[in-house]
Amino acid sequence: MNISSHRRTRDRVVTVLTYAAMVFVLLLPFALFVGLAVKSDLLFREHSLGDLLFSSVWRPSSGEFGFKPFIVGSVYVTLLAMLISCPICLLSAIHITQYAPTRVAKVVTTAIDILAGIPSVVYGVWGMVGVVPFVGKIAGWCGIQSNGYSILAGGIVLSIMVVPFILNILMEIYRTIPRELTEVSLSLGATRWETIRDVLNRKALPGILAAFGFGFARAFGETMAVLMVVGNVVKIPEGLFDPGYPLPALIANSFGELGSIPEIESALMFAALILLVVVLIFNATLRWLIIKAERY
Repeated sequence: MNISSHRRTRDRVVTVLTYAAMVFVLLLPFALFVGLAVKSDLLFREHSLGDLLFSSVWRPSSGEFGFKPFIVGSVYVTLLAMLISCPICLLSAIHITQYAPTRVAKVVTTAIDILAGIPSVVYGVWGMVGVVPFVGKIAGWCGIQSNGYSILAGGIVLSIMVVPFILNILMEIYRTIPRELTEVSLSLGATRWETIRDVLNRKALPGILAAFGFGFARAFGETMAVLMVVGNVVKIPEGLFDPGYPLPALIANSFGELGSIPEIESALMFAALILLVVVLIFNATLRWLIIKAERY
């Protein structure tokens, strides 16, 4: 009887602990949102939301906080990075899981893990010594004056950074698809590529969308490597060779020097709040698309 009572008590304790952990995870985004919103309250007292989001004037010393250049810069760099990395990751995942010999797949997987473990500042330094001069030469060939620190340089470096993250997820997705689907399709006369295109990709579509969504969220909030190559000029970029100033770079560059001034600290908290809201909205939209894809 004592042993049985002890087991029931232990089971209740474990249940309570797991429930508390689940509640903590669920409340964490809400707590982040509330904390940043409270810290941004000082800025909202003197500026409307429309002025903050759609004004292009950034003069903290004069009390002017226009976040439009930073929002546009973040969107441009992130979308460019995703346009570069998503096709590479998808095709690589297909080849590694469907075509490559087992020995080659193991070597490639090891290389991907190594890339995933490299600190972002290393990517930034590599971008400064390799990508930036290359982009500057391309701009010169196109008759455009640019020193290489640009949206294009930031997008290239960022795309390379998120490749291991997205690719690992995609490979796991393709590996979890039952092999019977491939064998049945091939037995019915479909070619290898037709099987991948019409059977495996359709089965993996929700996972593919999730991988790209996680990659977007990771890329949108990346800081160190991007700020080292993107130029950090407060203006709305008009082309790929123009410099930009993403929101994470604004926070990283300004918080140490200007964070002691209450209104500027509030503005930087609002920048973090914008990042959080964009990621939450994007993830909610992505979840809706995944549900639609699963029904399809």
